[in-house]
Amino acid sequence: MNGLIDKHAWTFCVLDTLLTALKRRDVFAVGADVWGDPRARLLSGPAWQVTRPRVLTALELPGTSEEHLGELEMLLDEMYRHVAEGLPGNAAVDIVEGRISLDRLDADPLPAGYQLVHDAVQAMLPRVDYPELLLEVHARTGMYDVIEHISGQVARPEDLDLTLTALLVHKSTNIGMELVVKPGERALTRGRLISVDHGYFHLPGLRSASGLLVGEQGGIGITAHWGGGHVASADGMRFTVPMRSIHTRPNPKYFSTGRGMTWLNVVSDRFMGLGGIVMPGTLRDSLGILDAVFNLDGPVRPEMIITDTGSVSDLVFGLFAICGYQFSPRIADVSDARLWRFDMAADYGPLEPLSRQRVQATRIRDHWEDMLRVAGSLTTGTVRAHDLLRMMTSGDRMAGLGDAFAAYGRIFKTLHLLQFIDSEAYRRMIGVQLNIGEGRHALARAMFFGRLGEIRHAYKDGMENQLGALGMALNAVIFWNSLYIDAAVKELEAGGASISQEIRSRLSPLVHEHINFHGRYPIVRSHPGRALRRLRDPRAERE
Repeated sequence: MNGLIDKHAWTFCVLDTLLTALKRRDVFAVGADVWGDPRARLLSGPAWQVTRPRVLTALELPGTSEEHLGELEMLLDEMYRHVAEGLPGNAAVDIVEGRISLDRLDADPLPAGYQLVHDAVQAMLPRVDYPELLLEVHARTGMYDVIEHISGQVARPEDLDLTLTALLVHKSTNIGMELVVKPGERALTRGRLISVDHGYFHLPGLRSASGLLVGEQGGIGITAHWGGGHVASADGMRFTVPMRSIHTRPNPKYFSTGRGMTWLNVVSDRFMGLGGIVMPGTLRDSLGILDAVFNLDGPVRPEMIITDTGSVSDLVFGLFAICGYQFSPRIADVSDARLWRFDMAADYGPLEPLSRQRVQATRIRDHWEDMLRVAGSLTTGTVRAHDLLRMMTSGDRMAGLGDAFAAYGRIFKTLHLLQFIDSEAYRRMIGVQLNIGEGRHALARAMFFGRLGEIRHAYKDGMENQLGALGMALNAVIFWNSLYIDAAVKELEAGGASISQEIRSRLSPLVHEHINFHGRYPIVRSHPGRALRRLRDPRAERE
């Protein structure tokens, strides 16, 4: 007005522009974690020169881009020729006018005799109250023993396992503390629970206990038929958060009129949770998958990471590949798939119409040393993948390093697409692993039933602690189920039943009908020691 600037409007515009620039990664806050420049945290100088040989050895990468690209060119050429040769005999695939038509997979038929074995095993699993299950798992594994006091003190209070069990029930079922407080029992008084909660119930301890359970489950015989632990899936589980929090976002599809967050967790082919991270709202899972994979709870390191279609990105393919992982997302629609090649003069027969894009090898060569620095920084934890992805895909623009990673990722995306259309077994394996993740989420919903299944923490630390408790509790339930399914199968075989490997591989530890999560929480050591409970006899129960 009158040719003068409105100070309040000008201030608002400046702040709005600054926020936009921060989100687009055009401006960085010096020294900040979330809003800082991730490039400043990449390994460089003497630190990188010392780390570089170890990174190359760990990731099995050659020292020069020429050698590496030469190997990839040979691998891609061999895959093209293998798929092209088998395409005429592959009835599930058809190429029409440069587009792929892939038949939908029918349900895999159950092996003969599976339903009888499944029903028999289900009927034999002992009925147990949830707290008693947790105490039994601790008696066998010592899962609480790896949870240290936050101050580092060595002395542990008497009956700490009872107190930690009560807290784990309280947090993993999302019920109030009142239901696990027992005023007449010293280990379960309100004061004791609050004190132990503050001292022992922290995310690093929960992750250590969860990782211990992952390792212990590998010693149960039947788990070898479920998988080798080398395959894992990553998927997000959504939670409404009815609190005012900067760590939530709106999304009507998942949170109605409220706001919520996502627990992005990694699940192995043996059904165990390997780790998870909290993400605000429903950000694309691709922004957090690598961070989740690099923050696993235990020593098990999967080699293949499976996700759903929403995580497909050339850039993500490139980051996974250079860090030593095979990225294998499910492709919902391959009709528009594009394939890349090195040699435009090569003849790939029926795949020619699909593969007219050349790999931009020059971009990879020009940025190879920086790409190695990124891989080294990610694997050593000096930088977060989420920050790098946000920076390299700022708006509709892509930085030179991001462009190089995308070019690199297209090589591995092409390898994945070729295997996807060529192998029915590969497609089924991806589907089975995603179903494992969905089944684990269903078990989590059944367990996390209190307060309408809502996360009621405004701060990220509270969300992470509660979901860390849920993840540990899920692993405890799956460990217990694995133990008793293995015992039931052995007892059936001792009785003369013949149970094939195919049947064993289909038995799932995600069942929970025999576990009481609701309404009764007796926190007592009803089954001390390492001996198994007696399996149920369905015939005796019917009589």
